[in-house]
Amino acid sequence: MSPEAALVDRLITAIPDFPVHGVTFRDLTPVFADGPALRALAKALTDPFTGRFDHIGGLEARGFLIAGAASVVSGAGVLSVRKAGKLPRPVLSQEYALEYGTAALEVHVDQLPEGSRVLIVDDVLATGGTALAAANLIERAGWQVAGFAVALELDGLGGRAKLEERGIEAFALLRY
Repeated sequence: MSPEAALVDRLITAIPDFPVHGVTFRDLTPVFADGPALRALAKALTDPFTGRFDHIGGLEARGFLIAGAASVVSGAGVLSVRKAGKLPRPVLSQEYALEYGTAALEVHVDQLPEGSRVLIVDDVLATGGTALAAANLIERAGWQVAGFAVALELDGLGGRAKLEERGIEAFALLRY
């Protein structure tokens, strides 16, 4: 385990049976509250993609925190990938399936120049539904997906395989 991964792993709080019985929630808020750990996380997520992205796409909401830190570490700007109805100017929207219905992600249509390379960051990669929706949205906007980087990947849920099927490189600092 890398020193960055060990630092982040040490700070994560595991909460059993949240949000439902049988699920262990991995709380990253202690990592966000620790400056050196947040910097280490941001650097670890961007380093594998150095030179291959122009912007960091942060997925609402915890992905925003990671994207902000990654932006400072890398010098790249941030693209806010928001939940539906949160952006004031014209948007492009992408629906995706949830286990209990549907949701949508949105971006401002004029946020980035055509062809911009976007590294998508988020806190967790699980089934890959949100990740694929973000990738589809970015491509539909005329930008390129440079990769997908997360703090935690939940093994056995198929998210990485779905991204790789689309030719999207995925990086996770920690895997559970």
